[in-house]
Amino acid sequence: MSKYAVALRALETGDMEFIEHLYATSRADEMSHSGWPAEQIASFLKMQFHAQHTYYQQHFAGSEFHIVELDGERVGRIYIFFGNTCAVLIDIALLPEFQKRGIGTGLLEELLRRADERDLPIELSVEPYNPALQLYQRFGFEVINQTGVYLRMRREAPNHPSRMPS
Repeated sequence: MSKYAVALRALETGDMEFIEHLYATSRADEMSHSGWPAEQIASFLKMQFHAQHTYYQQHFAGSEFHIVELDGERVGRIYIFFGNTCAVLIDIALLPEFQKRGIGTGLLEELLRRADERDLPIELSVEPYNPALQLYQRFGFEVINQTGVYLRMRREAPNHPSRMPS
């Protein structure tokens, strides 16, 4: 996957505090521009996290909800859904100090391998300002539409005509 000893394990009840903190770190830059006091930011992020977590659990039942560990330490999460006609990268997040080390690239490579084995396209949503957008484009994801603040992206299955050599 990468040069690091990265492992995935199922999300457990005891991980809630960690994934809430992870969510807050993923929104820290955005919140720094809000002008809100720290207590208001913390309260808002707690509410947003719980809404997101509930949504994922309800709308992606049967998905793989994984904690990413590096040498036994929790460093992120990756949530994946494999349907009959499409795989979805629901969410991927790493703590800031573990970003830009190739860990996310390795996780994405493994997801692409698994989807290709099933001959499935992969879809995801990403904000246009998210640095991961360039990574997704490098791996062949293309924007298929924009909904609200998110770009919807898709990478076709291996046997799709767009992926076949001409």
